[in-house]
Amino acid sequence: MLKKNHEIDMCNGPLLGKIIIFSIPMILSGILQLLYNAADVIVVGRYSGSTALAAVGSTGSLTNLIISLFMGLSVGTSVTIAQYYGAGDWKNVSRVVHTSVATSFICGIFVSIIGIFMAEKFLIAMDTPYDVLDQAALYMRIYFIGVPASMVYNFGSSILRAAGDTRRPFIYLSLSGLVNVVLNLFFVIVFNMGVAGVAWATVISQVLSAVLIITCLTQFNGPCRLVLKDIKIYRDKLWEIVKIGLPAGLQGSIFSISNVLVQSSVNSFGSAVVAGNSAASNIEGFIYVSMNAIYNTALTFTGQNTGAKKYNRINRILGICLSTVFVIGFGMGMLVLVFGRQLIGIYAPNNIEVIKYGMNRLSVITKTYFLCGMMDVMVGMLRGMGKSFMPMVVSVVGVCGIRISWIFIVFAQNRDLTTLYLSYPVSWFATFLIHFITYFIIKKRIEAKESILEVQPI
Repeated sequence: MLKKNHEIDMCNGPLLGKIIIFSIPMILSGILQLLYNAADVIVVGRYSGSTALAAVGSTGSLTNLIISLFMGLSVGTSVTIAQYYGAGDWKNVSRVVHTSVATSFICGIFVSIIGIFMAEKFLIAMDTPYDVLDQAALYMRIYFIGVPASMVYNFGSSILRAAGDTRRPFIYLSLSGLVNVVLNLFFVIVFNMGVAGVAWATVISQVLSAVLIITCLTQFNGPCRLVLKDIKIYRDKLWEIVKIGLPAGLQGSIFSISNVLVQSSVNSFGSAVVAGNSAASNIEGFIYVSMNAIYNTALTFTGQNTGAKKYNRINRILGICLSTVFVIGFGMGMLVLVFGRQLIGIYAPNNIEVIKYGMNRLSVITKTYFLCGMMDVMVGMLRGMGKSFMPMVVSVVGVCGIRISWIFIVFAQNRDLTTLYLSYPVSWFATFLIHFITYFIIKKRIEAKESILEVQPI
C-alpha cells in the first residue's frame, strides 16, 4: 500500500531520517504539554493565590496514579496496530481501531466515575492539608469530567502514530493547548473562577482534542479509518491490546508508588529542599518528554517491522534509537546543568537556598539522565515485538526494587541528598543492562520460531 502524505514507511528504505522525522513532532508535543501545564500553574498561582495553587498541585500525583493504568492500554493499541500494519493485515487493523475507540470511551467513563465520587476520600487518604482540601476536591471532580475525552484523544493519537503519523496529533495538541491557556486566563481573571476555572479550561480543551482526533480518523483514507456506526469491541482484539497495554499501565502505576517513597525521603529534609527538588524535577521533565518520544519511536518502528517479519531491520532500529536518545539525554542534560541556576531561578526568584538544593539534584540527574532514556528504548523495543510482561517485571524489580532497597539500606546509612539521588542512575543502569540482555534472548527466540514455521511442510 502506498503511504499517504502524513504517513511514514517504516518497513522499507533508510531508517535514520525517518526516525528523526517521526520523533520530532512527539518531542515538540511533549514540550508543549509541559509549557501548557506550567501556564496553568502560573495563572492560578498569580491570580487566585497560594491556596488555589496548592490545591491544583496536590492532585497531580493522585490523578496520574489513577489514570496511568488505563492510559497504558493505549500502548497496546500502538503495538497491535503497528504489527498488523507492518504485516499488511488491513482487516485486523480496522478491527483494532474500532475496538480501541470503544475501549477508550468505556475506560474513560469508568475512571471518570471513580474520580468524581472518590475525589475527597482519596485526597484525605493522602493527608492533603485541610485548608486546601475543598478546592482540591472541586478541581479533581471537574477535571475527571474530561477524562473520557482525554482517553479518546490518547488512544486516537496512538492509532495515528502506529500508522506512521505524528504530525497531526502534534497539531491537535497545539490547538487544544492554546485554547486551554486562553480559557484559563478568561475564566480565572475575568470570571474569577479560581481552581474551577482552570479545571473547566482543561476539560474543554480535552473535548476539543478528542473531537479533532475522531474527525481525523473518520476522514482517514486508509485502513485506520473510523466508521462511527461500526464501533464495537472485538474480544480477541481487546485481549491483544490488554496483553500488551495492561503491563505497561501497571508499570506506570507502580513507578508512581516508588516515586512517592523517594519524595517522602526528600520531604524529610525540609521545605527548602522540597522546593528545590520540585523545581529541578520540573526542569528535568523537558528532557524526559524528549527522550520518551524516542521510546515511542522505537515501539512503533519495531512493531511494524515485527509485523512485516523484517527482523534484520530491528537491530538497526535499536542502534539508531539508543544513539539518538543518548545525544538528546546527554546534550539536553548538559545544557540544563550549565544554565541550571537561571532555570531554577524562574521557579524561585532570588531564593539562594532553593537554588542550591535544586542544583544538588540537577548535578546528579542531568549527567546520567540519558540512562533513563536508553532503559526506556529497550522497553519500547521489547513491547514493539509484542513482549510486554517481561519488561514490566524487569522494570518493576530493577527500578522500584533497587530504589526502595537503596533508600532503606544505602540512604539509611548515609542520609544526604546526593546519596538519595544516586538511587536514580544506579536503578536506570542496572535495569538497562537486564533489558539489553533480555532483548537479544527474546529476539533470537522469535527468529528461531519463525524459521521453524517457514520450513514446515504444507
